[in-house]
Amino acid sequence: MKRTMMSLIGVTAALAAVTGVAAVTGPGGGAPDAPRGGTRLPVQRSTLLCPAPTSSEVGETAYTAFAPQGAAAGADGKKGTAQLLPAGTVKDTGGADAGKSKGKKGGKGGAGGTADSAAGQAVPPRDTKPVVPLRQAGRPVTTTTDSPDAPALVGTADGALAPGWTVQQTTSVAAGSGRGLLGLGCTTPDTTFWFPGVSTATDRQDYVHLTNPDSTPAVVDLELRGKDGALAGSSGEDISVPPHTTVPVLLSTLTNTPTTNATLHVVAREGRVGAAVQASDSKLGSDWLPPAADPSPSVVLPGVPKDATSVRLVALAPGESDADLKVQLATPTGMITPAGVENLHLKSGMTTAVDLKDLTKGEAGSLVLTPSDSGSKVPVAAALRVTRGKGAKQEMAFIPATRPIEKRATAVDNRGKDATLSLVAPEKGKDAKVKVTASAGSGGGTPVTKTYTVKGGTSLDAAPPRPTGLKGSYALTVEPESGSGPVYASRMLARPQGGVPAFTVQPMPDDRGSVLVPTAGQSLSVLTG
Repeated sequence: MKRTMMSLIGVTAALAAVTGVAAVTGPGGGAPDAPRGGTRLPVQRSTLLCPAPTSSEVGETAYTAFAPQGAAAGADGKKGTAQLLPAGTVKDTGGADAGKSKGKKGGKGGAGGTADSAAGQAVPPRDTKPVVPLRQAGRPVTTTTDSPDAPALVGTADGALAPGWTVQQTTSVAAGSGRGLLGLGCTTPDTTFWFPGVSTATDRQDYVHLTNPDSTPAVVDLELRGKDGALAGSSGEDISVPPHTTVPVLLSTLTNTPTTNATLHVVAREGRVGAAVQASDSKLGSDWLPPAADPSPSVVLPGVPKDATSVRLVALAPGESDADLKVQLATPTGMITPAGVENLHLKSGMTTAVDLKDLTKGEAGSLVLTPSDSGSKVPVAAALRVTRGKGAKQEMAFIPATRPIEKRATAVDNRGKDATLSLVAPEKGKDAKVKVTASAGSGGGTPVTKTYTVKGGTSLDAAPPRPTGLKGSYALTVEPESGSGPVYASRMLARPQGGVPAFTVQPMPDDRGSVLVPTAGQSLSVLTG
């Protein structure tokens, strides 16, 4: 029996290092404490999925890939490889006019899916060449495309390039209803996602992109919840996502109830998928809405810019109990309570939206939601829609709740002086101290490192360090130092377009580049916390 248990531990350790799933994150987003004698190992394989970027004829997308230095070599002693490959797309079979109207099947430009996407035709990619192949850690690789038919991408990294492998797609659309700056950190596959802040209203076109990285089909259910619960007439069950294929689904085709503020729940009943929502507003431009962190009693939404002209909070308590929350803004000088929104009551299963207006009033901050009753364990999911600019020159972006940085987080595609780094230490009395490294540029330059201290209960917005002699774009890596208090982060890119303050915000959750594995003789219970 002892020999069998030790064998199971050995197999589990090996699988954990390959798949990166040994240490299961708890509801609060933090990693479990290392078991006595346990070992933290770098993952040996990572998978990322990038949705199709845009169908605009005037759009340009930059892909940037990066892996931080410092990981051990692969199990076979090799440095490893990392690359993305084009995925197939489910094309609509409704004819030439499909996809032009919200009431018809399909996605943008006739490519897309609905709840009946299984009836669509899976079209393989036109090109199978690798995109942004990475051969070494520490220096980003970038490429661009202006094709309106650019496909979704599916890829893996192994060996020394797997821990912390990060890919960003940044799209600039100069004109049209989808104009703006759209940024997204390519996502890892999973079986469930929450998207507070989606809309099925007539002034929005929101598509959820479902991408299957595996060789077997995935079956996905989509559920939309508004202020009264599940939206009337909604139907998003049994969506088939073929292997190595993406399915864009127009959310307004899933319900006959136009709703401005809703929450989308994505569940893969078979297989796994990557999911991201592309939102396009007739007046506020477009951007990607990444999935929010798993529902938790307390949530942090980092990086509300100082010049935000409008901030809308969308939240949901997905369980069977209502949630009562304290609403606070972490500023550089401490926590403040927004006037008129000291507390927030969330009814179980119902989406609540609150307009916080010009929340920051010229001073950047991060929103922190905590239970009114410190003993409450009711989980919530939340996201912000943030607007900059005025009148006809407004631009929106989204800030979902994010996980804390436990070991390391990375944001790529920083160029020149367009980036702002936001850090928040939400717990009073627990200061955060982090090391921020600006990598070498994609075209050259020398890395630069700077240390920041964030007092507990405050936030910090800063122009991040830049590499010396920068050429091209660079990566920012944030690492909490030993003894640091909890810290959350995001990165904003600001690239004005003809007077429009175009911007996009990417949360920086922990990259989960390592896993905790037990040593021989320990109980397997440590694997699930």
